[in-house]
Amino acid sequence: MLGAIYGDMCGSFFEHHNHKSKNIELWTHVSRFTDDTVLTVATMEALLGNQAFSERYRSYFLRYPHAGFGSGFAKWAMSDSEQPYNSFGNGAAMRVSPVAWACESLEEVLYVAKATAEVTHNHPEGIKGAQAIASAVYLTRTGKDRAAVRAYIESAFNYNLSESIDSIRGWYQFEVSCQGSVPQAIRAWMESESLEDAIRNAISIGGDSDTIACMAGAIAEAEFGLTDNERHRVFSRLDPPLSKIVKAFYQRFVKARL
Repeated sequence: MLGAIYGDMCGSFFEHHNHKSKNIELWTHVSRFTDDTVLTVATMEALLGNQAFSERYRSYFLRYPHAGFGSGFAKWAMSDSEQPYNSFGNGAAMRVSPVAWACESLEEVLYVAKATAEVTHNHPEGIKGAQAIASAVYLTRTGKDRAAVRAYIESAFNYNLSESIDSIRGWYQFEVSCQGSVPQAIRAWMESESLEDAIRNAISIGGDSDTIACMAGAIAEAEFGLTDNERHRVFSRLDPPLSKIVKAFYQRFVKARL
């Protein structure tokens, strides 16, 4: 969650200025939150209040219409329709990490992750991407090592997690599908030594940098946590309404005050 937000903020500049190297200034004066953060916090609020995900996602879009939402999501959010639009975009996976902290079993994580996705991203690949990120976060936060997480993700979702970040970096291009970005985000975490290292790995392959870093950061937080400096940076760029929801969620589900 905070790891996801941190990744989103760090990746926000590089989404449109890809840099295929880990040797970057990760945190800059233009680092900002995007739709990835907005919808992650919307997921938090829905879980806190047992509210409909579709209502919260639409509400947050209307509050932050210029955060960088995709055209398909924006069209849905501005309509009166409750019908999903069969997307397999990575928007389903970037907003799902709070589910892994609010749920008490892997089965519940999979069920609720599906519920967050299918209100918009009801394509099987969209649902699968959300479930993969949520389960990776849950398994990591409950003490499973990387080998166990990898084995589960590859078996349950048929993702290939064998290719190294160095190899991916050589060919990867902009890709917003779950199937074309979720495995790469998980691999970025698998090769990391810290939260920031996971985010550097994610940004270094290019492509949809804020979302890949958001997903990698979500898993990395479950393993490494955040430093005081990283937490300070997140809250220095979040507005008060978003900060309030994040702090309430951590107090209730993570049993931590921020």
